[in-house]
Amino acid sequence: MCETHNMIQTNLYDSKSPTWCPGCGDYGIWASLRTSLNQLGWGAEKYAVVYGVGCSGNMTDFIKCHGFHSLHGRAVPNAEGIKLANHELTVICEVGDGDCYGEGGNHLLHAMRGNADIKVLVHDNRVYGLTTGQTAPTSPSGFKSKSTPQGVIELPVNPLSFAITQGASFVAQGFAGDTIYLIKLITEALSHKGFALLNILQPCVSFNKFYGYAYYKERIYRLEEDNHNPESKEEALKRVMQDETRIPLGIIYKKERPTYQDQVGVLAKGTLVKQPMNNPKEFTSLLNIFTENPL
Repeated sequence: MCETHNMIQTNLYDSKSPTWCPGCGDYGIWASLRTSLNQLGWGAEKYAVVYGVGCSGNMTDFIKCHGFHSLHGRAVPNAEGIKLANHELTVICEVGDGDCYGEGGNHLLHAMRGNADIKVLVHDNRVYGLTTGQTAPTSPSGFKSKSTPQGVIELPVNPLSFAITQGASFVAQGFAGDTIYLIKLITEALSHKGFALLNILQPCVSFNKFYGYAYYKERIYRLEEDNHNPESKEEALKRVMQDETRIPLGIIYKKERPTYQDQVGVLAKGTLVKQPMNNPKEFTSLLNIFTENPL
């Protein structure tokens, strides 16, 4: 029994690619992120990736780096904790729209308004793909799914307008079917100092056939080819509030401002992981409370 289990585990981790459905947009995002990291020339010690629960989290074992697979909706606070402990790392969140905008929406809001220096890459397929297609916060009104057979009642979340108005200092949108351009946008997001949201339109070929590659290719356009000014909040909001006859790709809004980590006084002395403890006994005493008296 043990030998069989070990063989299964070995085969799993020896696999060369994730197990997404053939044609899934997540493959394009995975390839784009890997290419961007290679082009930046970063070694695995320079960054950390926090994964959410969902199809996006299937990437966990296929990026060579320090990584952490969080609970559902909890990638952002874990990323903030890693950034506070070692703010020399670039910290990336790989999450889905249901995971981040649904379960994790409250965490996202406060990370944005504090301008936490983390990079959030959202796989936006407008459904809960991993659990076979239930409605997500980004599903449009009237959308019929396994969980809403009569159609969605609520209005969909607009993550781009939300990010612009709540303090994100970098807001962009990409498309999994245009990996060359997506590589550029990921590189821009990773290089930005401050909170970066990159919403990536990601077709789910199995459980959301309406929003497929053809749907987006007929509607997307690049902002830099349309005289867009990403420093104007008003213009950025106009772009993301348009109907879906035209869907913008590119950097929608970018504004430099102090990050949360810049304003935490103790970090001026260096990263927390390298700072000596003033009184190690106090830490040991606190640790003993939890280890000797577990809840």
